[in-house]
Order: sequence, then structure tokens, then C-alpha cells
Amino acid sequence: MSVVVVGAGIAGLACARVLVDAGIDVRVLERTPVVGGRLATRRYDGRPADIGAAYFTVSDPSFDAVVQGWRRAGLAREWTDTLVAFQDGRREPRPGPMRWAAPQGLRSLAESLADGLTVKLQHAVASVEPGPLVDGVPVDAAVLAAPGPQALAVLDPCLRAARAAADGQDWQPAFAVTLRYPARTWPDFRGAFVNGHDVLTSICDDGHRRGDRAPVLVAHTTAAYTASRLGAHDQVIAEVEDAVEAVLGLTARPVTGYAHQWLHASPGSPSTEPYHLDDDNIGLCGDAWGPPRVQTAWLSGTGLGRALVSRLG
Repeated sequence: MSVVVVGAGIAGLACARVLVDAGIDVRVLERTPVVGGRLATRRYDGRPADIGAAYFTVSDPSFDAVVQGWRRAGLAREWTDTLVAFQDGRREPRPGPMRWAAPQGLRSLAESLADGLTVKLQHAVASVEPGPLVDGVPVDAAVLAAPGPQALAVLDPCLRAARAAADGQDWQPAFAVTLRYPARTWPDFRGAFVNGHDVLTSICDDGHRRGDRAPVLVAHTTAAYTASRLGAHDQVIAEVEDAVEAVLGLTARPVTGYAHQWLHASPGSPSTEPYHLDDDNIGLCGDAWGPPRVQTAWLSGTGLGRALVSRLG
């Protein structure tokens, strides 16, 4: 039996992990140079910063078992159970579940999942056709662990069930803007929701999140603002700098700023199903298949992997 998984984010890697452990031959094809998807970490000025997911939470026992393995390996640590909310000049605490972070960046968790898997990077899949065929090569099943619009771009029109599942997803864009300051001058906080703001949705203290206390903030922008600034990275950096300064009451300006554009940052209409698997042996999984969380992506990929093992085994 052979399966191709398109996409090396946490959902695709979790799915591949289940299949490989069951003795099924799996190839993971990823169009970018690295694994991780939106578990994204980039180095700016020689230092890693998380520019995709800000953190993750744990409530499922099976996912917790994986997280504890990451913890023992030094890849993940408990970060904070209290964020704050900024709105109309007020700051209020927002206690909640424990948020987890990764000292080496969240991408290190995806790299851990990918260890031992056959992953081909910088390989953009052009077509998934009935058979299934992936770029003309026959397989027993094909998994698309990617946002719906990206899946639609490669799914053959004859694969109606898979296309309908992908077409039902609604995705929102965002910029992640990394700001490095000369010193830590902001009021103490771990991460913040910025409610009712025209530009910002959140700000995270990446130095605290990373554990190195570096004077680095990462801000995320609203979908409406992002849609109006696509491609205008320099303008976004300047406007986000001003917005962060106003929200936090900063007097110092950042030394450097970087913007990363996510066209498919978060699903707007999560599915009530954990994954899609149809009679054509086409599967779809990811964080659109439930509440938009890292845990959801892992559960979706793992669940789809188990369903495929049952079907193919």
C-alpha cells in the first residue's frame, strides 16, 4: 500500500506518522523549503521568532501524550495560563488554559514529527486525479493536508466529494510582524488580545515566549486590514509599529521590523467533522476540521491516518 500526503504541516505529518507506524509506505510532499506549515519559525537577525501559531493548548489525552514527549525532549514548555486583553485604553487579565511554547520555535515540533518520515521538500504537487493519481503516479490514497483553496487548485474536477469539502472552507489572511527593539521597555505581559482594533488582533512577547528575554514582539493583524495591504510589506511594518506603540505606550522605536504575509492564516468556518475521507480515497485534514488550534490539526491528521489504516489494512 502507498499513500502520498500533500503538505508537511502538523496535520500532514501526524497523518503520515500513523500510516508509517502501521507499515504503509508514505511520501510527504511539501512545496516550501521546510516542514511545519503555520507552525512557522523564522530567523531574524540570527534569532528565531514564531511567526505562525503563537502557542498551543492541550485538552486531548492522546495529544497530551505527544506533548509530554516534546517536553521531555526539551522541545516544549508551559508558557502561561494568563494573557491580557487591550481594549479602549484598558488592560484586563484573561486567565485560561495553559499555553505551551517551544524554546527553539514551534517549527521544531514539526521537525520532531517528521523525523524518520520520507519528506520531499520544495515539491509542488500539480494535480490529484481519480485513481487516485498524484502528478500522474498511482497511489492507494492521497491526503491533502492544506487549506481548502490550495487543495482546490490541484484537485481534478471529477473528484467532486473532495472538492466540495475543500470548497466549504473559508480562510482569513493575516500579517505576522516581528519587531526587535533596543531594550525591553513595555509593561509586563506574556501575550495580548487587542480587541476592537482596526489593525491588530494580538501581540506576543516573543522574548518571554522563547525564554531568552530578547526585546522582540510579534504582532498579528486583522483580516480586513490584511486584505487591504496585501503585498505592501513596508507599509504594513510602519503601520504596525505605530499601532503597537500606541497600544503598549512605547517611547522607543524598533531597530528592525519584518512582515510575513499569510493568505490562509486561520479558518473562518471550522467543520463539524474531524477530517474528510471519501470513496475516491482522497482525504483532507488540518485545523479547519474543528476549532482552529494546533491540537485540532494533530487530531485531524491522526484521525484520518487511523481511518486510512483501517481502510487499506
